[in-house]
Amino acid sequence: MKPFVLTLAALLLLSQLTPGGSQKCWNLKGRCRHRCFKKERIYVFCTNNKPCCVKPRFQPRERLF
Repeated sequence: MKPFVLTLAALLLLSQLTPGGSQKCWNLKGRCRHRCFKKERIYVFCTNNKPCCVKPRFQPRERLF
């Protein structure tokens, strides 16, 4: 029973530490990360002071009036 409990505890801890569990932002179209990928842009900042990395197709377009 003890090995089962230890294995379960280890799996629960590892599931909390896995990358990719980043917070979503910008109407669920972006991700809060330390660094954005090449084609992503920073439009706003998240509540945890990380930039919200958004793909250009999801950002609002600039109006030229």
